[in-house]
Amino acid sequence: MTLGWEGEKRVHGCIIHIEIIDEKIWIQRDGTEYGIANELVAAGIPKLQIVLAFHPQDVRQYTEFAVM
Repeated sequence: MTLGWEGEKRVHGCIIHIEIIDEKIWIQRDGTEYGIANELVAAGIPKLQIVLAFHPQDVRQYTEFAVM
C-alpha cells in the first residue's frame, strides 16, 4: 500500500494486488519497479502458474505466462 500525504493531497493506493485463483497466482496490479512476476519466477514458481491479469485476456497469449 501507498498511504499518506503529498502536500495537501491524500494518497492511498494498492501497489501490488495478487490473488490465488484455481491454484494459479493472478497478478491483478503490479506497481513495482522490477515486476513481482519476475520475483516469483526467481523464487521457483513456473511461469505457467502465473497469470498477468492486468493485461486483457487476448493479450496474455503473447506473454510467456499463463493465459488463465
